[in-house]
Amino acid sequence: MKHQITPYLYFNGNAREALECYKEIFDGEIMGLQTYGEANFPSPPEADNLIIHAQFKKGDLFIMASDAMGDKTVEIGSNISLALELESEEEIQTLYDRFTQHGTVLMELQDTFWGAKYGKVKDKFGVIWDLNYTKPQA
Repeated sequence: MKHQITPYLYFNGNAREALECYKEIFDGEIMGLQTYGEANFPSPPEADNLIIHAQFKKGDLFIMASDAMGDKTVEIGSNISLALELESEEEIQTLYDRFTQHGTVLMELQDTFWGAKYGKVKDKFGVIWDLNYTKPQA
């Protein structure tokens, strides 16, 4: 694995507001903010201004965030997952296989529009894991 586990926060349409609040509290920086409307991802027009992915950084503090869309609303208190950036396709496949033996697949392991292989799983304890391997750019 490349980094420590990264907290990934999910919001019901107010991710931008939360990130701006964290920016003020921590005096940090919002980076890589992308909306559903900007992404190559099928979404309804009413989601165009919602955040599909953003990063926040202040020193060693690093979190990621996005808005839930449509009927995928989040429940306050369970609106966090743990993101792992992995080093190879073999490593992501191994972890995905291990998690899914006794867990639940929330998003099948697949190639993505952001140039990564990605899968989302919930382990048998209810912890949600985002597994991501960013492929080398050709």
